[in-house]
Order: sequence, then structure tokens, then C-alpha cells
Amino acid sequence: MKDRPHSGTPFAEAATIARPTDDDHFMREALAEGRLAADHGDVPIGAAIVRDGAVIARAGNRREVDADPTAHAEVIAIREAAHALGRWRLSDCALYVTVEPCAMCAGAAVLARVALVVFSAPDEKAGAVRSVAELLDASWMNHNPRWRFYPQLRDEVQRLLAEFFATQRKGRTEAD
Repeated sequence: MKDRPHSGTPFAEAATIARPTDDDHFMREALAEGRLAADHGDVPIGAAIVRDGAVIARAGNRREVDADPTAHAEVIAIREAAHALGRWRLSDCALYVTVEPCAMCAGAAVLARVALVVFSAPDEKAGAVRSVAELLDASWMNHNPRWRFYPQLRDEVQRLLAEFFATQRKGRTEAD
């Protein structure tokens, strides 16, 4: 993971979006959604959208259950938040996600004008916030959400992922 400061600029006033002291609570909400995703065979990644100190949308991955390659937790949560607010601009919202967003999900956060993205585990293969690409800080993007890395739940998130993939591999081996 690259160790560079982020330069995103929010549309919302800093006081209206989630503060670092809120990160543990809201990341645990996202983690709970990730666990639910694993229950139906999806990669256990969860997301929560927060506005004014409350979760307004939450989702886990649904690619397998919906047979939809775009059914990532972040995209679903962004759609639900937009629907709940009756607008597509989420400029006063924070997106909490257990794993660093991929390019599609980082792009969705930019297009939705999300003010802040917070994640707990880097994705060294596909992370588009700071691991592989830095889309949220890209000067050519029309919006640059602020972002935070919240490593305090990293081990728990990575353990959940490791257990899920170990179970998947074991199931394939037994089927052979």
C-alpha cells in the first residue's frame, strides 16, 4: 500500500460528515453486512452509508445471489442511499467499507459525490484508493472524496475473508 497523504476535498462541511471517533461504530456496521454476504455465498465485503451520524443505507456483496457482476456492497449501498435521500448527490455522506474499494466502486463514490470514504483493509490486487490506483486523489476526476484508512479492524476483516476463501477452496476440493 502506498504511503502518501490524501488530498480529497469534500463538498460537505467537515462537521457534517463522520468523524474519526465514529469510525469503529460504523465500520462494525459494514462488517456485519460483510458477514451476511458470506452467509449467501458472496465475498464478505460490507458497506454502510452514513449521514448526520446515522446509517441511511447498508449492503453486502450480492454478486453470486443476484448473478450481477456489479453487485458490489459499495454500489448497492450508494444506490440505496440515493433512493432514501431522493437525490443522486451524496455530498453530505460517508461511505464505510470493509475492504478498499475497487476501481468500479471508487468511481461510483466519485460519481455520487460522496464526501468521505473509510476502509479497514487494503486490497493489494485491486484497491483503487491507494494500493493499486489512487482514483479518489486523481487530479482529472471531477470530484475527490476525502478518505481514511481505519486499520483497527483490519485483522478482523482479513480473517473473515481468509475463512471465506478457505471454505470455498475446501468445498471445491470435496466436489472434485
